[in-house]
Formats: sequence, C-alpha cells, structure tokens
Amino acid sequence: MNTFIENGRITLADKRIDSDIIDDKFENHLFLRLVAKEQRFTKVSFKYSIFDNSYLRKCEFDSCDFTGCKFIGTNFTGSTFTGCKFDYAIFERTNITSDILNTECPPYENVKKSFAQSLRVNYQQIGDSKSVNKAVNVELQATINHLYKEWNSNESYYRKKYTGLNRIRSFLKWLEFHILDFIWGNGESIVKMFRGVFFVLLFIACYDMYILNTELSLGNFLSSLCNSFPIFLGVFTPEYYSNLHLSIIVLVRVIAVSFLISIIIKRFNRR
Repeated sequence: MNTFIENGRITLADKRIDSDIIDDKFENHLFLRLVAKEQRFTKVSFKYSIFDNSYLRKCEFDSCDFTGCKFIGTNFTGSTFTGCKFDYAIFERTNITSDILNTECPPYENVKKSFAQSLRVNYQQIGDSKSVNKAVNVELQATINHLYKEWNSNESYYRKKYTGLNRIRSFLKWLEFHILDFIWGNGESIVKMFRGVFFVLLFIACYDMYILNTELSLGNFLSSLCNSFPIFLGVFTPEYYSNLHLSIIVLVRVIAVSFLISIIIKRFNRR
C-alpha cells in the first residue's frame, strides 16, 4: 500500500504576469518568485496555493479567493484587495497592507481570529508595530465575539458544538476575557488600565467618606477623591484605615504597576 500519493500541486517558478486575469483558476499551485506589477486580477481562484518569494506590486485583486493560501516572503506593496476571501490563509514575512483587516476579514469569528493572529505574527516579523497593534485589536474583538457566541448564539454550528458543561465553560471564559478587557484591554490598552485605576480611586474616596461619616456633598467628595491618590500610592496611610484595607490597596497597586509594565514591555518588544 502506497501511503504517500501526489496531491496534484502544480509548480510555476520564475514566471511573470504581463496582462490582467479575469475569471480564472490557479488552485493548488506553488508560485516560486512570481512577478506581477500593476495588473488586475478579477474573480480569480487561488485556493490552497503557495506564494513563495513573489513580487506582486501595485496589483488589484477584486473578488479573488485565497482560501487556504500561504504567503511566504511575498511583496504586496501598493496592492489593493476588494471582496477577497482569505479563510485559513497564512502569512509569513509578507509585506501586505493592514487595510485588509478593515475589509477582507473572514465572516466567522473563529476564522477571523486565526486570520488576525497570522497577520499579527507576520507584521511582527517585518517590524511593522503599527499594523501589529491593529491586528491585535481585531484578534481580541474576534475572540470576545467568538466566546460570546459559544454560550449565547442560537446558530446551529455553536449549539451543536457547545452543549452542556462546554457551554458553561465558554461563558466563564467569556466573562474572564470581558473583565480583563475592561480592566486593561487584555494587556493592550493603557487607557483602559488607567480607567480601572480611576474606578479604584473612586471606590477609595467613597470608602473614605463612609468611614469618616462625612456629610455627602460635592466638596467633601472632591476632598476625599484628592486624598485617594496619595492613599493609593502609599504616600499617605490614614490611621483610621485597618491593616486589612491598607493591604488590599497595596495589592491592587502592585497589580496595577505590573499591568502597566507588561503593556510597556509589549509595546517596546514590537519595535
């Protein structure tokens, strides 16, 4: 018995495209060092093909199918994509516009997540930090939408795959992801992290007014809010605060600082 059989892949090496291509198929091909410049591809199917070290500059791809394609070291500088399909596509060291994250994402959230993950790694490989951040945001949004559909969607795909305890696990994952996204954007948003710290300061201010039995007024609240910041930083430790409450504040402060350092390190590592 022959275990390994030919898959029918066609290899085209060192070819140049010198005219537009309309309504054609080049499925399961291996394009080695393919060259095309300022050409238009309309309704062309490249399913399951591999583009290796190709140069496709300033080309227009309209309604093309790149399902299951792999792009390795390919240059798409100046190229545009309209209504194309990139389901299960993989990118490695490929120069491609981040605009495809706006218009060419797959419709299904789990496939969209994989698409954004592949592009994120790709942009990290070529040192495009701005596009990395964009891909991360798309990936996070797709992840939270997918987790939500796992436990709440009535679509047949989700209800067949996620039942019983799996549905409960999906809800817990979604809840955890949602809480972490609110606190610090799952490690991607300094703004959300500072927003979380602000809510902590509000809580400290309210507790300060409560423990002092202060009359409820805007002036007293602002005074307590001003005191909350040095209390949070540990510069001021009121005697009327118990050791337990001060310990909780210290713990929250340490976690907040750790989150901030983590975000900064991530941003610098992408550059």
